[in-house]
Amino acid sequence: MANVLVDVRPPAAVVTLNRPQVRNAITPELIGELRAAIVDLDARDDVRAIVLTGADPAFCAGLDLVAVGQGRFSEAANWDEIPFDQVLATTRPLIGAINGAAVTGGLEWALCCDFRIASERARFADTHARVGVMPGGGMTWRLPQAVGFAWARQMSFTGNYVDAAQALRIGLVNEVVAHETLLARALEIAANIATIPAGDLADIRAMYRQSEVGTVTDAIANEKDVAGRRSLDAGEVARRRGAVIERGRGQVG
Repeated sequence: MANVLVDVRPPAAVVTLNRPQVRNAITPELIGELRAAIVDLDARDDVRAIVLTGADPAFCAGLDLVAVGQGRFSEAANWDEIPFDQVLATTRPLIGAINGAAVTGGLEWALCCDFRIASERARFADTHARVGVMPGGGMTWRLPQAVGFAWARQMSFTGNYVDAAQALRIGLVNEVVAHETLLARALEIAANIATIPAGDLADIRAMYRQSEVGTVTDAIANEKDVAGRRSLDAGEVARRRGAVIERGRGQVG
């Protein structure tokens, strides 16, 4: 089964993380397929915007702990050279259609999107500190960009889940819609984007990107430095993640 599904619906394309049995957890294989899909779509004239979503019930639960425990990320040739934002690097507007839980690495990928539309079932959490893994994909830069430093700190310091309604209030998502209409709404926005001349859209998007990248390199370098000084016990991380999942069930129905 493919880890990533691509559905081209001109003028847009839908890219779906497709490991629902493990909440679309990230493996080196998924990263490779996702990057290849984005590169392919970026070269197509009939794709003017890309929608990123997950196979229900989750958007993405972060790194696959089985793969971590097996050392497969350490063995991946380009894991250190391709940060999360480079996996999703595209000249097309990237719309996050957040259909369920977006946790830790999944939240980082959601934050890499130009903006996010959320299902009423969406939930968001940064559980890096709670499970004992430091961020390495720009979380400490992108999350404050979206919600401000105070809310970013609260999310990272507590590991608490933020539901869709709260995410809307703090600016983490642009809209919250009924779950069954999420993809249709994201594609509606994509079609609206496609009415803007391609050159003008590329220029204005590039200007926004330039405006927000001021310190991202420094932030990621700092994250890598801190994370590099820590040893990772996959079993302990798994135990602590299990506690986080149970905690999340108690916080959000």
